[in-house]
Amino acid sequence: MDADWPEEFENLVRSYLPHLGDGDRLLPDADLISLGLDSLNAVGLLLDLEGAFDVTVPAEGLTIKTVESPHSLWSTIEQLRKA
Repeated sequence: MDADWPEEFENLVRSYLPHLGDGDRLLPDADLISLGLDSLNAVGLLLDLEGAFDVTVPAEGLTIKTVESPHSLWSTIEQLRKA
C-alpha cells in the first residue's frame, strides 16, 4: 500500500511521531501509537489537521480506529473534505 496523501498531511503527522526517524518512511499501515502518538497528542494532531484541511472531525469520529494508522487518519480527513 503506497501513501496517497499530500505532503502537508505527512508533515503534520510526522511532527507528532517521536519514534519515527527523519529518514524513515511513513507507511500507510504504520501503527501510530507504537510510533509515539499518545491520546493527548492525537487530539492535537486532529485539531491541526482540521485547520490545515478545513474540516471538522465530529465527536463520534474521535476514536482509536481513526488514529490507528496514517491510512485510517487520511481516509477520515478525505471523507470529510468530500462531504
